[in-house]
Amino acid sequence: MPDLPTPQDAAEATLFSECWDAVLSYADLCTGGSADARPLASEAFSRGIREARAAEAGTGGRSFGRRARAPRLPRIPLLLTAVRRTTAAWEAQGQGDRLDPDLRLWLNSEKARRFTGPPLHRPLALRGLRDMQEPDAALLWLAEVEAMPTAGVARRLGLDPAGVVDELQQVRGVFRDRCHRNHLDTPLAEECRSYARLLDAVTRSPAADVPDDLSRHLARCVECAEAAACLKHSGGGLPAALAGGVIGWGGLAYLERRRRAVESGLSRSAAADPDDQPPGGAADSGGRARIGRAGLLAAAAGVSLLALAVTLVPFGSDDGPDTSAEPAGQQPVGEQGPSFGAPPTGSGSGSVGEATSSTSTPRTPKSDAGTAPGSRKEAQGNSSSSAEQDGAAPDPSEPAVCHARYDVVSEWPDGFQATVTVRSVHALDTWRVGWTFRDGQKVTQMWDGDVVQDGSRVTASAADYNKSVAAGGSLALGFLASWRDGNATPVDFTLNGRSCTHSG
Repeated sequence: MPDLPTPQDAAEATLFSECWDAVLSYADLCTGGSADARPLASEAFSRGIREARAAEAGTGGRSFGRRARAPRLPRIPLLLTAVRRTTAAWEAQGQGDRLDPDLRLWLNSEKARRFTGPPLHRPLALRGLRDMQEPDAALLWLAEVEAMPTAGVARRLGLDPAGVVDELQQVRGVFRDRCHRNHLDTPLAEECRSYARLLDAVTRSPAADVPDDLSRHLARCVECAEAAACLKHSGGGLPAALAGGVIGWGGLAYLERRRRAVESGLSRSAAADPDDQPPGGAADSGGRARIGRAGLLAAAAGVSLLALAVTLVPFGSDDGPDTSAEPAGQQPVGEQGPSFGAPPTGSGSGSVGEATSSTSTPRTPKSDAGTAPGSRKEAQGNSSSSAEQDGAAPDPSEPAVCHARYDVVSEWPDGFQATVTVRSVHALDTWRVGWTFRDGQKVTQMWDGDVVQDGSRVTASAADYNKSVAAGGSLALGFLASWRDGNATPVDFTLNGRSCTHSG
């Protein structure tokens, strides 16, 4: 495993700390949560930093003006693409057994070759983001993909908090313009080119209806569907378009992880740990003491208690997805950040500015979709007896002991992302949630749970870190799935074999 690069100065040391947990989070996805996540992250981080420095040297040195730098990917997406390229190198070198099996299939498919093939055929979001000025692209990425609050984005980039919302809206327009131009520059089939102007017009207006013939075309054409997602900013599809188009495999799962990290306070914008900072970064330039590990744990306990209190509110509100069920005691992927070398002396006061904790996002278990029932390792713990575990159908005459909420987060022509949140009347030391799809949907990836699907019946069981649920508390899981002829809400929700009422 290569040594991590030494920061050139205090500003770069701060930048390293801000990027590391994003790289480790994606590496954890790529290795299925194994011990290989940290070696992969370290190798990719070193590769990406070398490439960034080479690009900066090629432009005659760094400049800190908002419009001064040559167009290229901002630091976080650049490092995430370095993770993807490092996984490809591992696969080519015979180390593919260290990677997630689904990622290995993707690396050997046409989908992966799109990211390394002719530039005009690469994903539109990747081309559009690369064509923007780097500060604009960084603003868009932090707000849309990293899900940072606008105040945190303004602080990170040194912008005026009062004007960052307006600037973000302008940057979205710049991204749309670049994507539209790149779409027209793409060598399109005759049918695609005939729809290009109509697609532009339809995506400019949030209230515009999509004609039936264009809708059918988008369901068949990958490139035009990508263009539609990049051009239509209303409806919340831009984060998914950016994550999927720039990162590639696992982009949507990464997006969900970053959103959960910010909501639970586990991201670098929310906490700091002196043990995980580069040398010299124990306090910021104003002399304020950094929050120690005890303070971080106390804050996490407070967040857990608050989440438990929120779950006691009557369930079933139609105000939006329930995000209050972050499991208490959940452990981050890595307990410590990278051990960077000290920056050269004389480069500054010795402080590392706003460097923060390396606490990363919760581990995402790799998908077991498609495996035979019973072939997956059973969840550990003292689970209560369950009709579902015994193979018997749940008894609908029994009183409901749970309520399930099903929410579709986003949907595209052949797939969707959804969450399932279950409130339990009784305390649980482990859990197994089941439901039945009505339109033949297939789960392809799941986080915060292990999945087995048998036909239309899906069973999700607890991960190692979220087995326990307090009485009246909730559990939550998210997944990606495919659909063909329809995407109706599933039915027959159960918790440990007992029927649940449900909404969604």
